[in-house]
Amino acid sequence: MTKSGVIAIVGATASGKSSLALVLAEKLNAEIICMDSMQIYRGMDIGTAKPTMDEQARVPHHLLDIIDPMEPFAVADYVRYAEHAIADVTQRGRVPMLVGGTGLYLQALMHGLALGGVKSDEAVRSKFVDISNEPQGNLRLYFMLDAVDPITAKRLHPNDVRRVIRALEVFELTGIPMSEQKQDKPDKPYEIFPIGLLMPRELLFERIALRVHQMMAAGLIAEVEQLLNSGISPDAQSMQGIGYKEMVPVIKGEQTTEEAAGQLILNTRHFAKKQGTWFRKEKEIHWIDALSSTNVHEAASAIQSFLTTERA
Repeated sequence: MTKSGVIAIVGATASGKSSLALVLAEKLNAEIICMDSMQIYRGMDIGTAKPTMDEQARVPHHLLDIIDPMEPFAVADYVRYAEHAIADVTQRGRVPMLVGGTGLYLQALMHGLALGGVKSDEAVRSKFVDISNEPQGNLRLYFMLDAVDPITAKRLHPNDVRRVIRALEVFELTGIPMSEQKQDKPDKPYEIFPIGLLMPRELLFERIALRVHQMMAAGLIAEVEQLLNSGISPDAQSMQGIGYKEMVPVIKGEQTTEEAAGQLILNTRHFAKKQGTWFRKEKEIHWIDALSSTNVHEAASAIQSFLTTERA
């Protein structure tokens, strides 16, 4: 069976992925599938740099606004949604184009993902959450994890409670430490061709600062306040995203707007560095210069070659 071709446009935040993807999608009869862990949430538009309605009108977009901000969302959930979208776009004779900077999503789609098949159990999770709410509960959970899975514990911080709890949950449900979980690598009916955008760090940081100032001017604080007023906890998974957690102290009167903007710029820079490190580990990415005037033509040429190659 010949596998269908899927394109992925990846890179650090503010590197120009969305702009390039729009042009390529129009040239290649493609539809865009969001590969961003924050753009999936409804009502979180400014802080996620979500495509505008005009951009969505230019090219069909999928997996935007698919869940409420109070809902938990795991990588396995994303894979299920994305593979359904890929099949739908392919069946209609168009090219699926993944666009975003969430490296874990790309890895899960390309190679499968350890833990992908381990479903969450509310009773088990609640037990660990209750422990986390006790005095020194975070540290207690961390020592519990270190006792059963020291390898995973070593790569996590004791205050990274969500991931510590998830690792404990996986061990309790399967009896196998997260670090020893076998990767699930099913034979997928598609093959992904990832294209990455390269940009000098200094320029990327300038673009990040500009984007943050634009978000602040567009009403980011008001967006976060509206989410909190709607009943969403500042501790919700969605509110831990960059662009949202930094605004909460402003709303509480604990920081000034200028301090929050500065913290957001700094956190986004750190995040961009992590994205770069993550994507550089993926050997299959075809890298292009984001600043080159020929990047669209170079990417389109590489994609056309990929799409016309038979894939077993």
